[in-house]
Amino acid sequence: MGTEQTTVVEISEPLLVDDGEVLGKIEAADEEDNLGSESIPEWKEQITIRGLLVSALLGTLFCIITHKLNLTVGIIPSLNVAAGLLGFFLVKSWTSFMSKLGVLVKPFTRQENTVIQTCVVACYGLAFSGGFGSYLLAMDEKSYEIIGKDYPGNRAEDVKNPGLLWMMGFLFVVSFLGLFSLVPLRKVMVLGYKLTYPSGTATAMLINSFHTSSGAELARKQVSSLGKYLSLSFFWSFFKWFFSGSGDSCGFDNFPSLGLTLFKNTFYFDFSPTYVGCGLICPHIVNCSVLLGAIVSWGFLWPFISQRAGDWYPADLGSTDFKGLYGYKVFIAISLILGDGLYNLIKIITVTVREICNSQNSSAIPQLAAYEATTKLSIEQRRRDAIFLKDGIPFWFAASAYVGLAAISTATVPMIFPPLKWYLVLCSYIIAPALAFCNSYGTGLTDWSLASTYGKIGLFTITSLVGSKGGVLAGLAASGVMMSIVSTAADLMQDFKTGYLTLSSALSMFVSQLAGTAMGCIIAPLTFWLYWTAFDIGSPDSPYKAPYAVIYREMAILGVSGFSELPKHCLAISSVFFVAALVINLARDLAPKRISRFIPIPMAMAVPFYIGAYFAIDMFVGTVILFVWEQLNRQGAENYAGAVASGLICGDGIWTIPSAILSIFRINPPICMSFSPTTSS
Repeated sequence: MGTEQTTVVEISEPLLVDDGEVLGKIEAADEEDNLGSESIPEWKEQITIRGLLVSALLGTLFCIITHKLNLTVGIIPSLNVAAGLLGFFLVKSWTSFMSKLGVLVKPFTRQENTVIQTCVVACYGLAFSGGFGSYLLAMDEKSYEIIGKDYPGNRAEDVKNPGLLWMMGFLFVVSFLGLFSLVPLRKVMVLGYKLTYPSGTATAMLINSFHTSSGAELARKQVSSLGKYLSLSFFWSFFKWFFSGSGDSCGFDNFPSLGLTLFKNTFYFDFSPTYVGCGLICPHIVNCSVLLGAIVSWGFLWPFISQRAGDWYPADLGSTDFKGLYGYKVFIAISLILGDGLYNLIKIITVTVREICNSQNSSAIPQLAAYEATTKLSIEQRRRDAIFLKDGIPFWFAASAYVGLAAISTATVPMIFPPLKWYLVLCSYIIAPALAFCNSYGTGLTDWSLASTYGKIGLFTITSLVGSKGGVLAGLAASGVMMSIVSTAADLMQDFKTGYLTLSSALSMFVSQLAGTAMGCIIAPLTFWLYWTAFDIGSPDSPYKAPYAVIYREMAILGVSGFSELPKHCLAISSVFFVAALVINLARDLAPKRISRFIPIPMAMAVPFYIGAYFAIDMFVGTVILFVWEQLNRQGAENYAGAVASGLICGDGIWTIPSAILSIFRINPPICMSFSPTTSS
């Protein structure tokens, strides 16, 4: 994490506006050094029909996977590697097949591969930032009923059930603004501050490796491994379906693998390829943090509080009554999430301000002089700079587009959500570019996007301004507006970094991001609608609990009504966990690296507090498999772990489609496999 240790380029007005003279200097240097070893296609040639078709196909697949993860546990691992790998495989297979038929096809370049990866990530990114498992679903009637019709601040007027057309319309009017908010600063972020964007850099190195002879061979083996485990995962999920019955307590998903006593406290292995795959992809510390959170909550805290039923809260309450144990689960999880988010927000802003001040105060080399000093720049870097600056995106175009889209959105969003007045939407768009810059800069330094944290800031701000009459619905909608802008802006900057390192045009990156976002505005709601139609979304007893829907609605109610109706000692315990999140994060930053890598992450710990421990067991199994693999064959683990994990996740995700179709046609599994204690005769 951090910035690259290279010569600092002065951030001056020419870097923001005029590329001509700089580009001429670079191209002249390129000619002197005979940089013509690889032909770079024009930006229009980097965007192909076959690339867009592959992007739509993979975007649909990854939207389905993202929805499943969002609606079950709320943890979304990065699928960028799988997007790049599958994009390479599909197009390479197509070109090889057509060549064997004697049809002349365009060569598959790293630039086209980068465009596909960018388009896919932009598409499935909306399945997350679109709020289908959080703020949009928090508006529905199920979340309203779970919290309780008589719960203070929880008004029936603040209910808006999902609808295909209004969700598509909302995404179209809010999702594109983030793309235009920071486009003029792309040279500042990539060339000026030389931000690392670790995920973008890793993706670029992966794509570059595909398009070498040795890398292509490794990619072929990775695709083979991915396909093998995808098939295994798909058929295992198909096999599990036969035993899952028509209820919620049947099948391998409810297998008491650790005994019936632990099963009652949700400690069991449920044979989920998706969660095992997540454990293979996520860092060890994330998986261990999730397991620690499960042990603290379901192993100690909830049994302890349950013993106080009748004293701390009425003993006869339902399992989803916020005045009982359910209230402790939700609010303590919220306290950990907010504590972690607040700490990292302050940290990122502090780091951003410090780095900007350092870059401005440093003795920077004048821009043209830096480019003329060819001995201080590698040939490859000069070439990358030239390609990155070649196809400019005019400042006037980006500014005009942002203003125009903001005007359309300011007029449209209040029609979809009447409590969110036009002047509140306008104010959000005025301050959004500053927040988008902070998030993009922080992502470049730490690889940690805080889009959901900025969304929560918008939520609390708007709910407090609107008040009790419509504040919940307005706050949830405002959360979506803010989250969409800061998330897409950070994604775009990360894609610019990937394009810079793969010698791709900045303009092709921008256009592919626009295309992917447009696809996502259609595909993400459609794939969500598949789940919404086929499954019981949001029910605490359903596999698709949508944990963050209730959490977001309760946060909106808190912004309106405060803490008056919490169970006994709930606020005090929540405050302790909020402070604990701050202290743990501080300890992670202050401790030496050899110690800090063992300190848990509060955000990851918070997830099982509400959902349960079962998925933590699955993810821990994944991390144990990876750990043993690394000890036996570290190189093999580095090369193939991501492919194996992606195959497990994708296969289980693909099974969701036939499973949903069977559910829609009311075709139930033939067997209900369940377990109960032995009774004495």
